[in-house]
Amino acid sequence: YIQILYRQSQMRAEFFFSLILLILSLSETASAASPQINYLLYCSGCHTPNGQGSPPNVPTLRGELGEMMVVKEMRGYLARVPGSAQAPIDDAELTDVINWILQEFNSETLPKSFIDLTVEEVARARSTILADPNKYRETFWRAY
Repeated sequence: YIQILYRQSQMRAEFFFSLILLILSLSETASAASPQINYLLYCSGCHTPNGQGSPPNVPTLRGELGEMMVVKEMRGYLARVPGSAQAPIDDAELTDVINWILQEFNSETLPKSFIDLTVEEVARARSTILADPNKYRETFWRAY
């Protein structure tokens, strides 16, 4: 009888250990969300799930961003706006989100020579949050 109790106890311990490992692996997978999921979590509240925004205070993410990528100062712009710069994701994840936005909502307007933003580029830009993103956009984009 003692051996049976011991074996049941051992099986329970193995079950709970396996369950803990499963939960930990799922939480690691969940924290490495896809760019689309991160967009939905951290951007769509203002810019809507389809990227339309609510101009002029919340600019659209559709079409025009692709055209902006020909202006050097605008490449880092998307990482510097407060919502991006302060999003609770790391630089690599933010880079993936920005490149996803550019490809998903702006593929028709991206220059043929466009090269995806790099993690280093986004990290450098993200370190300087824009106090007035609309003014910056107006200065560098409209002036072009």
